[in-house]
Amino acid sequence: MSSRLTLFFLLLCVLFLVIRENMTDRPDKLYQTTSGQVEMCLSCHKSEKLDAAHDRLVLGCSPCHLGDALAIDKDKAHEGIVKNPGDLRVVEKTCGIEGCHAPDVKKVKNSLMATNRGILATLLYYWGEAPDQNGDFSVEKLMESGENSLAIDYYRKLCGTCHLWKQRGDLPGFFGEKGGGCTACHFIKDENLSEEEAKKVHPHIINKIPMSNCVRCHNRSGRIGISYTGVYESENYGTPYKSGELSDKTLPGDRYYLDLPADIHHRKGMACIDCHTRKEVMGDGTNYAHYEDQLEIKCHTCHVPTTDIEGPKIEIGLTRKGDKLNNIDHDETGFVLVNKITDKKHPLHPPKAGVCDFAGHERVGCEACHSTWVPQCYGCHVKRDMTETHLDKLTLKETPGWWNEGRSYIRYERPMLAVWDDEVVIVTPGCQDIITLIDEKGEPDRQFNSLTMAAINPHTTQEKGRGCADCHTSTKAMGLGEGTAWKKDGRWHFAGIDQGIATEVGQTPPLDAYVTIDGKPLQKSSRPNLRPFNKEELSRILRVGICIECHKEYSDPAYKNYKPETPCPVFKE
Repeated sequence: MSSRLTLFFLLLCVLFLVIRENMTDRPDKLYQTTSGQVEMCLSCHKSEKLDAAHDRLVLGCSPCHLGDALAIDKDKAHEGIVKNPGDLRVVEKTCGIEGCHAPDVKKVKNSLMATNRGILATLLYYWGEAPDQNGDFSVEKLMESGENSLAIDYYRKLCGTCHLWKQRGDLPGFFGEKGGGCTACHFIKDENLSEEEAKKVHPHIINKIPMSNCVRCHNRSGRIGISYTGVYESENYGTPYKSGELSDKTLPGDRYYLDLPADIHHRKGMACIDCHTRKEVMGDGTNYAHYEDQLEIKCHTCHVPTTDIEGPKIEIGLTRKGDKLNNIDHDETGFVLVNKITDKKHPLHPPKAGVCDFAGHERVGCEACHSTWVPQCYGCHVKRDMTETHLDKLTLKETPGWWNEGRSYIRYERPMLAVWDDEVVIVTPGCQDIITLIDEKGEPDRQFNSLTMAAINPHTTQEKGRGCADCHTSTKAMGLGEGTAWKKDGRWHFAGIDQGIATEVGQTPPLDAYVTIDGKPLQKSSRPNLRPFNKEELSRILRVGICIECHKEYSDPAYKNYKPETPCPVFKE
């Protein structure tokens, strides 16, 4: 009896397999890529169009998206599939496999755009949670450990959307377009398609990165992305009005903006990747603490003084780290930079002799003179209210503590100067935080202030530099703040306009003042080797300001053998 039952069940199994086989819609052939790999995905995915290197007929689908390449059943084929191969959570299995981009994975994961190490370490230092700003922090570690503190909670909720670990599409609107690991840069949408049509089309994979991809993240904080294009985030007044209504010029987050002169490089059609190197953007594998450590280029990489070329003392196209730019060429007109997106050739002009090398300006950095405007966001009023919740951008969970911030004011004119190492650079309010904490009962908990000035290359370079008076007669540019300086009884005096803000823990210094007339710093500096002008330097700068009243041009003979102690026959000091 048991043998008959066994035979019966065997017949049923055979019958089931025969029926299933007859009902299975099998492809009429075996699908293979040009490399000979069997990819049954191609039996369904027939219309996707990619670049030549990633085409479906070359690679198939599974090397990038995983899944089961041999399965003919849709559900089975899609098991374990990943929508975004560039996501840093899976990149070792996709973009980073041997034979593809394996060497780049470690570099990208250690890059500052992935770790945000400098942002995290500096914020903790500013807020008194770290002894210095060189701590080894990273977004990946925060996600794994769930570590939190006051400063980190602020980062998680207000800053945590600008890093490569962020998943693409995890948030609505503009913020959802950020992040995605490799895809954050190497991806472009077809702007001619509707949102619904775009969902049905495979994204374009690119290596010529358009500036719009960079600006997705580089549009807050230092705002160098939007500044480069001449966009200045203005006050929230909605001016200038248009047809009696609020301005229609808005940035993500309903931020109004004004059009100012764009960077000369942008006006010439240059994108970010024309200057910034692969190692700067993707990293070189080293876990750097700050942006200046990962940075390679400088103005003199391309704009080499004529005397140095003839020497030759400096090689054109050589970076700070001794690497050579790969888009520098030489033709009948001289040295040119070849645009990586359009192939247009941009002549590399040397600095103007007799101006950029003017005696006494040896320490003045290029941007200090040629960046005529920079966004300066003063007085960041930060509040955390523990009676409400806020979305943690790393975990995508609502957690206690709602953060809100608003500024005192923002300006663009008369950028402030300071000294970094031994070079005169531009500084702007780094984080002028005035922090108020509300407890779970809605009662004031505590309040503290942390005002810092930070060095910046604002990416607003103009052909013509700032005039002599723009620095030597502007107390704002010197770091004293808006106001009036005068000399009496052999000493310089200063009266400022801004008097600071009265807070629960005392009066802040004037928000636009970095230093007193006697050279005493009023605010913290973003780096240990960054400082405001000292008393002697301020005196020398102001002394030339007196001379400018009559001797307005740098070519004036009075400046040929100028000495600060030379008495002025007109002005009685």
